[in-house]
Amino acid sequence: MKIERVDVWLVEGIKYNWTLLRITADNGLTGVGESTNWPGSPLIYHATRHLGERIIGLDPRRVDFIWTKLYRDLNWLGPTGVMMCALSGIDMALMDLKAKMLGVPLYELLGGAFRKDILLYANYWFISGGYTAEDYAAQAKKVVAQGFTGLKFDPFAHVNYFYGDNLSSNLTLTPAQEDHAYSITAAVREAVGPEVQMAIETHAMLSMPTAIRMAERLAPLGMMWYEEPVGPESANTLRYIRQQIRVPICVGERHYSRWGYRPVLEQQLVDYIMPDITRCGGPSELRRIAAQAETYNVMVAPHNPNGPLSTLCSAHVCAAIPNFFRQEFMFTDVPWRDTIISRPIPLKNGHLILDDAPGLGVDLVDAEMEAHPGITQPRDGFYV
Repeated sequence: MKIERVDVWLVEGIKYNWTLLRITADNGLTGVGESTNWPGSPLIYHATRHLGERIIGLDPRRVDFIWTKLYRDLNWLGPTGVMMCALSGIDMALMDLKAKMLGVPLYELLGGAFRKDILLYANYWFISGGYTAEDYAAQAKKVVAQGFTGLKFDPFAHVNYFYGDNLSSNLTLTPAQEDHAYSITAAVREAVGPEVQMAIETHAMLSMPTAIRMAERLAPLGMMWYEEPVGPESANTLRYIRQQIRVPICVGERHYSRWGYRPVLEQQLVDYIMPDITRCGGPSELRRIAAQAETYNVMVAPHNPNGPLSTLCSAHVCAAIPNFFRQEFMFTDVPWRDTIISRPIPLKNGHLILDDAPGLGVDLVDAEMEAHPGITQPRDGFYV
């Protein structure tokens, strides 16, 4: 069996473009994958096409061989970023193809299922209204009404620190802005009650004093975790933050591969990690990262603001690991999320329900993807 072709599409998503692909073997078998990241989705699209060309003629069943070959061949470009996103999508499609060839769900290739009901937490539920405390509270109630027992939001994002033109405002908040972030968080807590878990995102956009001060101020409200209080560049800086605050920490959406997670785990700097399956190296590498984290008693909660294949494939990995916590889910999305795949994502009461369908259980619908091509110009403050 040999890889005959690799097709790649750029498809518009709710926040930014999805990069989707299909690998076809010379016997007609296919596997689908996703390489989504942002900004710069056109770069990821072309990188995925390039990696696809490099694997033509290889045996698609040699998943780990192809992963290692691509990683080593392209490591001179760096072990993170665009190259790893493309590799992640290739790995996903190869795993899907192999599982379909064997007639088993993808989680069987990862060791079998601990669970098939994958607990989710909601993100991107807060996009309506004027970003007041009342708006957030009203929308949070809708999340809970849909059966979700966990949610995430960035209470700092709409106090002009995230989208502003003044870069200094990305680091330090005024007292009034800090008060506004607190009022939003308190309103959400009151709206959802004490039993719903609440993660606080910072996008690593706060100065160190601000991040520490707000962690301590928000701590009495109760939080599932404090996300990315600093960026991925320095484990030493993360260590300092951990020594200063009393809340659980989660990082990982900008960490790539097991090597990127190594210093964070070895120094026990976090309580949760959030690998993104379309960035960290695909399902093969996410499974390895989870095993690495297990040795430090760290739970895994995959980052997933991406397309439907990322959502499904992350769930298959979550099914197969003992140290799974929750998986991120986009509460609000484009209507075609479920029509560009051959059957909708199976959701029930805040869970994603896996079955025994081979591979990821879906194929891509070409006509639907082509009806929603990716946008390649800046849109609503986001650079796709």
